[in-house]
Amino acid sequence: MNLTGWIIYNGHLSGEKFIDFAQWLHKAASRKQINTSIIKNNECLSYLDKGTLTITGKNDILPDFVLFTDKDIYLARQFEMLGIRVFNSAETIAVSDDKIATYQTLAKHGLAIPKTIIGPKIFPGAELDARFSQYAVHELGFPLIVKEAYGSFGEQVHLIHNQDELDRCIEELNDRPFVFQAFVSSSYGRDIRLHVVGDQVVAAMTRHASNDFRANITAGGSMKAYTPSSTEAQLAIKASQVLGADFAGIDLLFGEEDSPVICEVNSNAHIRNMYDATGINVADYMIDHVIKIMNQDGGYQQC
Repeated sequence: MNLTGWIIYNGHLSGEKFIDFAQWLHKAASRKQINTSIIKNNECLSYLDKGTLTITGKNDILPDFVLFTDKDIYLARQFEMLGIRVFNSAETIAVSDDKIATYQTLAKHGLAIPKTIIGPKIFPGAELDARFSQYAVHELGFPLIVKEAYGSFGEQVHLIHNQDELDRCIEELNDRPFVFQAFVSSSYGRDIRLHVVGDQVVAAMTRHASNDFRANITAGGSMKAYTPSSTEAQLAIKASQVLGADFAGIDLLFGEEDSPVICEVNSNAHIRNMYDATGINVADYMIDHVIKIMNQDGGYQQC
């Protein structure tokens, strides 16, 4: 039996890094004799009608599994409703894409996160009464972080030093959901990215920025290979598990006395930087995991 898969990426995003991730997965699958096709999300549309639920826009027979490098939650859910195994699941993509939902889930399971206060719902065009921010300041102090619920590469994270900055930030956010968060000053410009596949950390690196509180590589940070402690590894694995992820990039901050604190969980973390820093191709581990799960779920035996 030949296992077939589709690797979905967003067809409307420019930049090589998005298709690059899909290509790495495709090559890793090929090395395992797994047939995969790289497909844009706008090439396979979800079609609904009375008594009909399918994928249109592609003439191919639907695959055995789908690897999602995108955040098109509705498309992922459509595949699942058709009985196709999706890595990661639509629910995992949805929760990890929404940082508020992520922090709620992590806190519910007792995992270490920065002190966090969720900003209240604000409707578009409503008169803004930002007095609620005074409670956040009272609890967290300055400086503090304002982080939008949706965003990537550290671009929607704001370091706030005083009330004027905070008022302006909230006004600019308008109706976009966000959280207030304690600033972990001990982790200024540095963090750890751990890539979890299944129940193990397969690669890790530290990220450093010389002139930015964020350590993201896209924000100008540098990186190097890192061997996580057992505490750091177990925290990352647990974070991935409680979000139901098959694989995830877990970002940890250095808390007091360097105790690890979860910053973010990324359901579709890119892997080229990890390879450049460590020489480890995470895609190979991801494909091995897919084969393992497909074997457990459907009795697939690799040819």
